[in-house]
Amino acid sequence: MTTTLDLIADPEITCPPTDLWSDEPPVESDLHLQQIILLLTCLEWLWQERTDYYASGNLTIYYNEAQLKKRDFCGPDFFVVLDTEKRPRKSWVVWGEDGKYPHVIVEILSKSTAKVDRTAKKALYQDTFRTPEYFWFDPNTLEFQGFCLVAGHYQALKPNDQGHLWSEQLGLFFGIHNQQLRYFDADGVLIPTPQEVARQEIAANNALLEQANSEKLRGDKLAAKLRELGIDPEAIA
Repeated sequence: MTTTLDLIADPEITCPPTDLWSDEPPVESDLHLQQIILLLTCLEWLWQERTDYYASGNLTIYYNEAQLKKRDFCGPDFFVVLDTEKRPRKSWVVWGEDGKYPHVIVEILSKSTAKVDRTAKKALYQDTFRTPEYFWFDPNTLEFQGFCLVAGHYQALKPNDQGHLWSEQLGLFFGIHNQQLRYFDADGVLIPTPQEVARQEIAANNALLEQANSEKLRGDKLAAKLRELGIDPEAIA
């Protein structure tokens, strides 16, 4: 029987490394960068109490040793892996992550990548990654499609009345809002960014302050009127 010590002693047997830096080129445009950041920050805010997932963007996924030697890497624009430890990583190394592949992948289309995203990458995510859900979005033309893995093959997701596509893996809808790909909850409510949440809170606080000031003003006017009538407001308070 081969033991761990035998594997270590045998110079013919090597194990691929797991501590690898990402090898992805810079994102193609500001629209790409903004879209990736938007998907990441909204999910981080929504799932801020969760520690059982990993989400990243433009990060290399190393999925087998042969591919590593050929330097034939794949780095989705955005992906989510479920049921894993939430911690910083240099890259996603499948053989160092219990064989886990992404559960959801989103590619941001461009003129130079659209054909590959619709064909070669779709085939890779379907046949090798076995990723349950694959979406793509073009920030320029607003082309938006999604697929789910059924019996080993991707089938197109049908949009709801709002044009949103349901992600069973995330428990959220993807949809276009203000020319950007956003999340919506099961009721169709937009998942806000942290900045939008802050603005909403400021607006709500300002509204409360305005209401309080208005009520104080009415109270002051009533007190003044009572005094004109010779009535002490404090006496009836």
